Amino acid sequence: MQIQYSKKAVKYINGLDRLTKQRIKEAIEGLTEQPPKGDIKPLQGFSDGRRRLRVGKYRIVYNYYQNGEIEILYIIDVDSRGDIYK
Repeated sequence: MQIQYSKKAVKYINGLDRLTKQRIKEAIEGLTEQPPKGDIKPLQGFSDGRRRLRVGKYRIVYNYYQNGEIEILYIIDVDSRGDIYK
């Protein structure tokens, strides 16, 4: 499985401290396993199957895509709990 990040997600992750970056990275790697690890819920109001992963006070919004035979985990956004749903 391949992991791709949006520019917005990369910018937010790069602004975090080292320990938080590590926690987020480990959580994202857990999404590549079968079944995915973590506190995962589907997002309401989106028809493309977006989900969110909770990592402490942070939320990771992601989706899975199929590109030929390769499955892609696309990280749409990463932000704190209060700001991500705006």
